[in-house]
Amino acid sequence: MRRREFITLVSGAVAWPLAARAQQGDRIRRIGVLTGTAVDDPENKARLTAFEQALGQLGWTQGRNVRIDYRFAGGDAATSRKQAEELVALAPDVIVSTGSFSTGSILQATHSVPVVFAIVPDPVGSGFVDSLSQPGGNATGFMQFEYGFSGKWLELLKEIAPSLTRVIVLWDPAITAGIGQFTIIQSVATSAGIDVRPVKLRDVDEIERAITTFARAPNGGLIVTASALSAVRRDLIIALAARHKLPAVYNERFYVTAGGLISYGASFIDQFRQAAGYVDRILKGEKPADLPVQGPAKYELVINLKTAKTIGLAMPPSVLARADEVIE
Repeated sequence: MRRREFITLVSGAVAWPLAARAQQGDRIRRIGVLTGTAVDDPENKARLTAFEQALGQLGWTQGRNVRIDYRFAGGDAATSRKQAEELVALAPDVIVSTGSFSTGSILQATHSVPVVFAIVPDPVGSGFVDSLSQPGGNATGFMQFEYGFSGKWLELLKEIAPSLTRVIVLWDPAITAGIGQFTIIQSVATSAGIDVRPVKLRDVDEIERAITTFARAPNGGLIVTASALSAVRRDLIIALAARHKLPAVYNERFYVTAGGLISYGASFIDQFRQAAGYVDRILKGEKPADLPVQGPAKYELVINLKTAKTIGLAMPPSVLARADEVIE
């Protein structure tokens, strides 16, 4: 699907000829979708395509018996809050949100519209649900990981770069998930005697200055925490890590396919298919409070050996042996 075709497909501004296309007796149901990334983000495109395909398999067709209104925050907090309010004002039957910031924006805007979230770190710790088994409110969905998982990125970084003594951590302190991830990384680093420097993802110039300055001293590494902003800024971050030959660990596979060194995390395309299943159940009368929050079935280790060679890093055989995918 070409970029222009996709934007036309998902744009909330498209005036679908609902009445003309609706079959006799069909009721048009309305779904809102809020994502933290940009409309033309290729990973976002793949996820939303999977979501629509799964809905179609369940009998929900855009323009026939369902209308989907999409909004894209592009990593901007103010935009996310505004778009959350816009979606709620449309009186949808259910809203799908991606990531912790989009989910937080939606849940601030409504306590009654059912919400299905995807790729949310620690939804209990973020205050989105009461528990994983019994969400208790108007939201449920699919978890990215619990905050404790964040420490594994530092452990992996130390394993591939044993001489590591310093780590720069890119995070978004404006979201609960950013604080939770950094807190765990910091605690693991302290016990391992590693110096950690946090750098906010909000300011592109600050990212470039901080990484450039940090890389002047030896034995450093980089961790990129999970957030909409890290996804939006990924091309810059990957380029800076390569330029300064920093070993870097990312939270999702798409960073590595774009040139990043190594990632450890879940693949989330399937979460969007599962989210379609929860949307279907809610449209048929079930309540979010009764649908348990689900986590990833598997975490994947992905390595880019071309990048390892470029930065002069010999990947340890023990890590290669555990890899789910090696890009050469």
